[in-house]
Amino acid sequence: QVQLVESGGGLVQPGGSLRLSCAASGLTLDDYAIGWFRQAPGKEREGVSCLSGSDGSTYYADSVKGRFTISKNHAENTVYLQMNSLKPEDTALYSCAAKKTPGAAYDSWGQGTQVTVSS
Repeated sequence: QVQLVESGGGLVQPGGSLRLSCAASGLTLDDYAIGWFRQAPGKEREGVSCLSGSDGSTYYADSVKGRFTISKNHAENTVYLQMNSLKPEDTALYSCAAKKTPGAAYDSWGQGTQVTVSS
């Protein structure tokens, strides 16, 4: 059974950095695509970044390009989202998700970790 556990959220000032972790169990990272999503109060969930398991290709939403970096650590079976130059509009609940089949919907989700960017 696939399980995903996020951590690393918190309160940070504008311009600051956070690194989110998505610890995975029940899967091999190279066989799954892992995505990071966020949802702010009153807004729809949006895709932030994803990392392909097969070829390591990455995707970033335009709103985070150049500021966020997704990576994975095989030894820890963990995917990271390094977030730099944070803005108040980055405030949201961040969740990671996994899928094995390209083109399919993400079907395993974590509970999320809250990121708040405020002075």
